Amino acid sequence: MRVWPRRRDTAERKLGCAEVIRVLQQYLDGETDEATARGAAAHLDDCRRCGMEAALYREIKKSLARQQRPDARAVERLHGFGESLLYTGPGDRGECIPGW
Repeated sequence: MRVWPRRRDTAERKLGCAEVIRVLQQYLDGETDEATARGAAAHLDDCRRCGMEAALYREIKKSLARQQRPDARAVERLHGFGESLLYTGPGDRGECIPGW
């Protein structure tokens, strides 16, 4: 009888950059399931690049809540970050660059 290793649950793994960016807005709004939220939180704690982008999302959200125009530089930077994720190579999971 062959015993297969236990499949890793999504809750046990940290998400990659591309995965986090796809769910970031829902995560920040509290609209993700618990496993996705834990994976995103773990990634944001470890990845400076994505953590900075999450901070930008939060700032834009706060500006919108105050009914003010968000900082144009923040919006442009966020747009550029999203665009850069569209052009990753085949099979690239968008892994984070530690200390970026």
